[in-house]
Amino acid sequence: MEHHLWPARGVAEHAYCPRLFYYMAVEGIFAPNADTEHGAGVHSRVDRPSARPTASPGDRPAANSGHKRTVKPEDSEADVDRPQVIRSLALSSERLGVTAKLDLAEVNGNTAIPVEYRKGHPDRRGKAAEAIDEMLAPPVTPPAEPWPTDRVQVGLQVLLLEEEGYSVPRAIVYYAAERHRLELRVDDELRQCALAELQNARRTAGGARPAPLHNDPKCPRCSLQPICLPDEVNALCPDEHGPTGEQAISQRKLWPSRDDGIHIVLQREGVRVGVRGKSVRVTDKDGKLVRDFPLSSMESLALVGAVQVSTQALQVFADKEIPVAFLTSAGRLTAMMDPLGPVSAAVRTAQVRGLDDPTRVIELARAVTVAKIANQRTLLMRNHANLPARVALDLQAAHAAAEQAITLDELRGHEGNAAAIYFKHFSGMFKENARAVATRFDENGRQRRPPPDAINAVLSFGYSMLTNECTAACRLANLEPVIGALHATRPGRPAMSLDLMEPFRPLIADSVAISAFNRGELTEGHFLDTAAGCALTDAGRKAFFSAYGRRMDTEVTHPVFGYRLSYRRMLMLHARLIAAWLLGEVPDLAFLTTR
Repeated sequence: MEHHLWPARGVAEHAYCPRLFYYMAVEGIFAPNADTEHGAGVHSRVDRPSARPTASPGDRPAANSGHKRTVKPEDSEADVDRPQVIRSLALSSERLGVTAKLDLAEVNGNTAIPVEYRKGHPDRRGKAAEAIDEMLAPPVTPPAEPWPTDRVQVGLQVLLLEEEGYSVPRAIVYYAAERHRLELRVDDELRQCALAELQNARRTAGGARPAPLHNDPKCPRCSLQPICLPDEVNALCPDEHGPTGEQAISQRKLWPSRDDGIHIVLQREGVRVGVRGKSVRVTDKDGKLVRDFPLSSMESLALVGAVQVSTQALQVFADKEIPVAFLTSAGRLTAMMDPLGPVSAAVRTAQVRGLDDPTRVIELARAVTVAKIANQRTLLMRNHANLPARVALDLQAAHAAAEQAITLDELRGHEGNAAAIYFKHFSGMFKENARAVATRFDENGRQRRPPPDAINAVLSFGYSMLTNECTAACRLANLEPVIGALHATRPGRPAMSLDLMEPFRPLIADSVAISAFNRGELTEGHFLDTAAGCALTDAGRKAFFSAYGRRMDTEVTHPVFGYRLSYRRMLMLHARLIAAWLLGEVPDLAFLTTR
């Protein structure tokens, strides 16, 4: 940390929330939302740097720090006494260990006034002066004050300007929502406030990630809330992070229940994906437009089979941090373009160290296995036409045995026993219109390579698509997909993605297979029997993706937190909870189970 230059904006975030500072400044994690995009729009003009002029040495004031100034002020041709305005003035100090880019600086000789732009309102939480006559006088609003974060950021800018040799008598914060230009007097109190926060930020950066705020009104509008999970972390370990008992606050529904971004799956042979302007264009072999999608709404892209994508489009997707998955026509994930976005070294380090501990390995493996067996039992009891009573009892016994397993081999034995019971009665969940395909599955049992019948083909295809979803969720949570617990690490095997997928196999892939055949969306005509096994036709894959997309958008209530999320967002939530568990922020793992 000795020679690290901390950005003034990051230090100001520490005054807002130390955990937010740690995410952004230490781990390099940032997620935009409507507020940050609005703020970027407010800054769009002042973020255009002023031209770098040529100036004689005599134009520069003497600096008491011995540092070379980053940008020199512009010469004013119209009026030499008029302050010169510099946009995006970059300054840094090795002595302070701080760097900053000033939105605006008004420079007049040896005097400089920093101007900071803010999209919102000033702090008006103070007490308003009482009106002399309430009947005649209009309501009196509290006086405008700068927010603590703004005082810290402006204070650091003042220190940097003074180190460059300028005299800084005052600073200005412009609040765009009110078009209010708020003037701050520069004094020792402002300087000491900035230096104290800088010292606190350094101390925070040198330790572990801070605990989340408890029931704080700042959290709902924070762009990193879906990553930080303040209420969820506090709920899972209330003794450490907040009050308990009657004082404990129930989890607020901070997450949107579903993700309305577009998840594109392309499978038509020969089509080509490109980008033109703000649109993603899909064209056929002759260059005719097939479909187009708004780039701003795109969340992911999956290419199944012989689908082409231009290198320019890949560059745009990488810049937008949109993952692109490449799958075979049978649905096997062969590659994924993983954009080089911010990756938390803290999470990856904790994952490697934690999963090198046999105790932690069995804990994670046991949690996903127990949840999977519970969901298999629930699915059978809900959908089987005539389930023998003994089957539910046997699965309950396997569930209880898995909870007590102390070695991986023992756990895998109980998991295999439960899977054998489950798939032995799996065909009983299909209705009469799908009796023919159910009978073939009964004859073959669960087989993967190659799938010998239609149900096995759909299950394998569904598990492959779910692996893709779980790999994307692991990436968003900064988890390394190839290092897992229940599944052994092998070359090219996304072990952590497969671990995350276990509780969701019955809930998503198995449910899609059952509902698609029972509703007649998939029939025997959608499959092709070959020497290499049974495979979906193009029409069959299209029907599958329709059913799969509906299932991923289905909302379900979380058993611990009590709010509803789509299955796709549930995957993201559980991936981030695994990361929090690896970091020691939560003591236990709670995976989704349905009743």
